[in-house]
Amino acid sequence: MRKIIVSLNTTLDGFMSGSNGELDWHFDYWDEEMAAHANLHLRDADTIILGRVTYEVMSRYWQSTSTGLEQSREDLAFADMMNNYKKIVFSRKLKLAGWKNSSIVRSLNTTIIRHLKKAGGKDMIVYGSGKIVSKLMQLDLVDEFIIWTHPVILSRGQPAFGRLGSKLELIPDSPKFLRSGVLMTRYQRPELVSVNQNRDLPQGHTAFHPMVSIKGLS
Repeated sequence: MRKIIVSLNTTLDGFMSGSNGELDWHFDYWDEEMAAHANLHLRDADTIILGRVTYEVMSRYWQSTSTGLEQSREDLAFADMMNNYKKIVFSRKLKLAGWKNSSIVRSLNTTIIRHLKKAGGKDMIVYGSGKIVSKLMQLDLVDEFIIWTHPVILSRGQPAFGRLGSKLELIPDSPKFLRSGVLMTRYQRPELVSVNQNRDLPQGHTAFHPMVSIKGLS
């Protein structure tokens, strides 16, 4: 079954954007190393899930980047995937999805997501889209997180994780500090890690992993 993977830029104090949706705090940290890792993540997927606001910002940026002669090889490769992959935007307000291979879905619920997960193909990746991420987490439908923690403190803004109702325990996998100072960490559901890694252990043994918890807002 396909996985849903959330890729999220956050500050040290847990915000994904400023109070008015500002994202400029992380622009200076995007470099060839970060782009190379993002490329690897996106190659494992074939579908991008977005909310309306993130969709509108990304569509303008990546469509223009695809023709930029000053762009790096990594940026151009990422832009090619962003522009050509299937994109699903969950929105009740968006009237037209003009970005190539985009479709609008008016409601986000368990039935729709489970149908997408069972469909053939590679994994699905979510970029930004705080409200969509919160809803997917409330429905217990996120399989993995890739968190890019930036050495920035905003003090106020939009929290990376909203109201969940209950805590979510995750296992960190291969945290990596990038040259820019960004900490990239993949977090997985314990049941997924256990299924994949216990297969290789001797009978009667199980893998042990430290866990972290996400509680969201109370």
